Amino acid sequence: MIDAGELRKGAAIELDGGIYTVIEYQHVKMQQRQPVIKLKLRDARTGNVAERNLQSGDKVTPVFLEHRPVQYMYNDGDLYHFMDNESYDQIMLTASQIGEGIAYLKEGMVLELLTAKGETVAVEMPISVELQVTETDPGFKGDRATAGTKAARLETGATVQVPLFINTGDVIRVNTRSGEYQEKAG
Repeated sequence: MIDAGELRKGAAIELDGGIYTVIEYQHVKMQQRQPVIKLKLRDARTGNVAERNLQSGDKVTPVFLEHRPVQYMYNDGDLYHFMDNESYDQIMLTASQIGEGIAYLKEGMVLELLTAKGETVAVEMPISVELQVTETDPGFKGDRATAGTKAARLETGATVQVPLFINTGDVIRVNTRSGEYQEKAG
């Protein structure tokens, strides 16, 4: 058991018989009362997000997260199929279990699958991915990296803001955490 004040973003805990990951954590000091810890939690089973307030002295049970490399294979409607790189087992996840990184999934990509007590808690995307620009307005002579930005659709369907010199067919590096353009690749 650990004190609720020791929780951080990304931690996995067992609470009311369920396994949750901490999405957001905020420590709020109240006047003449104990501090309150405001948590935004994602349920590992359903992917639902709930908010919960705990007192500073409350105890929670931490859950050990196992990291396993998996390779993204394909999606079939709302199910996304992965292959465990060690056991070659196929794992199916829903869009809500994958989270925001779903916009950057590309066939063959290797990710980290986080499991706790045999249940998938999260999928950890690489910090950046290289994706091809499939559609954007043309760049013009004289465009510079600092002159402004334009929208570009990527091969995964995601849209990001890119510098004006990026053209259709270019491969760019995108930060999966912020969804921002980092640099032109290759």
